[in-house]
Amino acid sequence: MSDIEIAQAAKMMPIQELADKIGLMRDSLEPYGRFIAKVNPVYYRDMPQRAKLVLVTAITPTPAGEGKTTISISLADGLTYNGKSAMLALREPSLGPVFGMKGGATGGGYVQVLPMENINLHFTGDLHAITSANNLLAALIDNHIQQGNDLQIDTRKINFRRCMDLNDRQLRNVIDGLGGEKNGVPREDGFDIAAASEVMATFCMAQDLEDLKVRLSRIVVARNKDNQPVTCGQIGAQGAMAALLRDAAMPNLVQTIDHTPCLIHGGPFANIAHGCNSVIATKLALKLSDYVITEAGFGADLGAEKFLDIKCRQSGLWPDCVVLVATIRALKHHGGVQKNDLNIENISALELGLDNLRQHIHNIQEVWRLPVVVALNHFSSDTTAEVAAVIAALEQQGVPCRFSDGWAQGGKGSSELAQCVADLIDGKETPKPSFTYEKELSLQQKIEAIAKKIYHADSVSFAGKSKAIIKQLEDDGYAQYPVCIAKTQYSFSDNAKSLGAPVDFELTIRDIRLSAGAGFVVAFAGDIIAMPGLPKHPAAIDIDVDIDGKISGIF
Repeated sequence: MSDIEIAQAAKMMPIQELADKIGLMRDSLEPYGRFIAKVNPVYYRDMPQRAKLVLVTAITPTPAGEGKTTISISLADGLTYNGKSAMLALREPSLGPVFGMKGGATGGGYVQVLPMENINLHFTGDLHAITSANNLLAALIDNHIQQGNDLQIDTRKINFRRCMDLNDRQLRNVIDGLGGEKNGVPREDGFDIAAASEVMATFCMAQDLEDLKVRLSRIVVARNKDNQPVTCGQIGAQGAMAALLRDAAMPNLVQTIDHTPCLIHGGPFANIAHGCNSVIATKLALKLSDYVITEAGFGADLGAEKFLDIKCRQSGLWPDCVVLVATIRALKHHGGVQKNDLNIENISALELGLDNLRQHIHNIQEVWRLPVVVALNHFSSDTTAEVAAVIAALEQQGVPCRFSDGWAQGGKGSSELAQCVADLIDGKETPKPSFTYEKELSLQQKIEAIAKKIYHADSVSFAGKSKAIIKQLEDDGYAQYPVCIAKTQYSFSDNAKSLGAPVDFELTIRDIRLSAGAGFVVAFAGDIIAMPGLPKHPAAIDIDVDIDGKISGIF
């Protein structure tokens, strides 16, 4: 059966029954039908956190797919299968990837979060609320200018963009305000995808509604005619934006096929934004279970680095261990094998590709000082010799490695992986935080620290006006902000075709954006953009619904 057929055949537990099982207060639930509910975190404000936090990340992504979300769900289900109290804290899918290349983001096979179709499509409307709040601010900026421009906004220096939750390259750069004086001031503008918007990043970094409102107020939307920052708070939009986001700020409770509870909340991209679910949901999950499995997007050089250096630095969180996902197919790809030949045994290419895995392990152990387990997502094409080569390489490094067959067997297929993780962290203190850089460094030094320590670059070049923007931001008082590097997910470098473990290359920073609400500065490397386009054959072409309302084509 396909993923969606497996999901539709699964028997879900009524959401109230699931909530009772994990001890949720009934008054804190706001049901969205029979199998989804929002949980009001206010009811748990004074409850202590008790869980161990496990961060799932991966080697550098490949077109073969590593199944990081599948492993995250497998691990949580494996802990449940072993009799442990576990909960997932994951991001919400964006419609852009669902209708573009990815086709869905709720796991696969017998390790999925349900109801799969709802989660992958409109779900509880969180991303629509974020889009509406973002575009309300954009409209209020232009209305302020139209109604007299008391803040003296320089219309050439408006930096806040509209957004939508779909891939649409046509909207990357637009000219709006056409049609005469009553229709606004003509200017160059553009759209970002909602998952890459500053409002999404701000939403996911907020501790509660009050903190969200404070963060929204400090978003810098433009500069005035004296070149001073103009904020959302000066426009006066933060209250209305927070009102639009009130219900969205409550995490969404769903379940896996094996009835492991899952909080799905927020969905920033990790190649552009910080790639982690909300702080609110992570902290709530830590109060409701003994083990929390969370995930950071793309490879460890992106998602994990941002989880640790941005999310953990601001929230006070720190994981107890890291699970690093790999597949034999992906390792062969990093060794030079093309996608069509990945099912063919190739030990020499596999051994070359292992350098990518080793480089991620080095970063986790030596930079962030965290214990790591390698989770190999099992495929039927994996040969005995290839498996032996991977295990031998990891034994040589003293890194535990376990296969996961959750896709085919559910939690039972990840029982050994789950036990390995539990054995690694049970009875131990959470490691002390070890960041990639100190916050006292300049923005340029922080970018260089990530490039050299995590990407293993030799140098960083700052193209165009990027250095001037850095100086302006530091003059404005943002020097102590962490940095969020936006780059390709397909390589340690900014060149998507540079596979394996490249070293001694030059990373090029071409643009800098402030995300004051989220509390970080975004540095754009290479040709990365904040509004993706659709592929030649979008997944949307294959998605359909029949006369009975049954959806097909999501995978």
